[in-house]
Amino acid sequence: MKDAVILPRDSALPKSANLSPDGTGRTDALREVLSRRYDVLVVGGGNAALCAAISARRSGASVLILEAAPKFYRGGNTRHTRNMRCAHDTATEILTGPYTEEEFWEDLLRVTGGQTDEELARFMIRESKEILHWIVEQGVRWQPSLGGTLSLGRTNSFFLGGGRSMLNALYLTAERLGIEILYDAEVTELDIQDGMFLSATVSYAGREVDVRASTLVAAAGGFEANIEWLKQYWGDVADNFLIRGTPYNRGSMLKMLLNKGVQEIGDPTQCHAVAIDARAPKFDGGIITRLDCVVFGIVVNKHAERFYDEGEDVWPKRYAIWGRLVAAQPDQIAYIIFDEPSLELFMPSLYPPVKADTVRELAGKLGLDPEALERTVEGFNQAVRPGIFDHTILDDCRTEGLIPPKSHWARPIRTAPFYAYPVRPGITFTYLGTRVNKEARMIMADGTPSANMFAAGEIMAGNVLGKGYAAGIGMTIGSVFGRVAGREAARNARN
Repeated sequence: MKDAVILPRDSALPKSANLSPDGTGRTDALREVLSRRYDVLVVGGGNAALCAAISARRSGASVLILEAAPKFYRGGNTRHTRNMRCAHDTATEILTGPYTEEEFWEDLLRVTGGQTDEELARFMIRESKEILHWIVEQGVRWQPSLGGTLSLGRTNSFFLGGGRSMLNALYLTAERLGIEILYDAEVTELDIQDGMFLSATVSYAGREVDVRASTLVAAAGGFEANIEWLKQYWGDVADNFLIRGTPYNRGSMLKMLLNKGVQEIGDPTQCHAVAIDARAPKFDGGIITRLDCVVFGIVVNKHAERFYDEGEDVWPKRYAIWGRLVAAQPDQIAYIIFDEPSLELFMPSLYPPVKADTVRELAGKLGLDPEALERTVEGFNQAVRPGIFDHTILDDCRTEGLIPPKSHWARPIRTAPFYAYPVRPGITFTYLGTRVNKEARMIMADGTPSANMFAAGEIMAGNVLGKGYAAGIGMTIGSVFGRVAGREAARNARN
């Protein structure tokens, strides 16, 4: 029988407990934490959750964060991020030029094919201008963009030290503000009645307790690490997917909310999926397994055949389509082929490329038909038309008479040594989620706003991302709607 813990009102906000169930004195510490009444319960531990918790606390609310992962793995996919896309009107010390709200909107419209909630998307873009400064006030620092990282120096701000440093800064701020944090604390049940959150059942330190708070902010990610759930929509091919981020994003919070009457949004087969090194681990390989060299060569499947235009558009607006493209190929495997002049034009993967002195030898090392790969490479080379190569713009180096074409950055692959990377679909996060409004308030199945439930981050990203992706937008969604969710949850609690 689980313990029913009803939190009494307590305005005192002592220093964050930062509890993990393997810590000493956990029983007394747990009793101390759960003996207080919290205005806002935040479920999740990544960027969206931290922004929500900090925003709520700065609005005067008492806040408890429940993170299902151990402390070392806290933060979900945020640990693997590098940058965030925000609108800004002028160049700054770390951004090379302006990126207007309208240009941001046009970029989002292009990558989603119009499958986005325009009102929410434009709201997010407008709010992102303030996030650039607000996030710095929470301890996060920026740095100039790195070389070979998708040419994002004008549109995206890079975190000093990467995603883990950004995350650590937010946690430090949360702790200093007196926000309580429980690690290894998994929500296993929600009590929701008529659109109102009443309590959450939490598994912690071998016990199950009912935690009650005035408002709920769900920021627990998508279901990308739940292979069986992915297989419901993708079939057995999902067994060959690699999960770039945390193994803890299994979608349990999302499923509970949808089962309790929250309105869903998004296509369950749509996701942020990129081509990553096929030698990466099943889970948590992170950004160092991503490959950004597609535009510098050709991509072939297991039959040594090309299957898509590698130079369709600038890489930041197309890199996230390649996971789905590879997923559609036989055995969900493909190979990026390029030669010596392209080797140092991109940031390499954690794993070295496969190297050979001839295309035929390269095919043998990859397990491909040597004649078929030679035929594909030579056919591509003959179709290339001369131009002025410039990977920072849509240049005039293209193919002619080739299907599929390569629209830009097409150069013959003739200079030894030759290189290849094997790639598989790398799933970052899924787009099926909870519908929200501009207050980040969840919408129930009957169309009415929830009385006291809010959502931020990947769990509601489908409101903005119907399909497609542009670099850094995931962090924008998390930061903007996290800040809004925390602010509105605090206001809701006061009322």
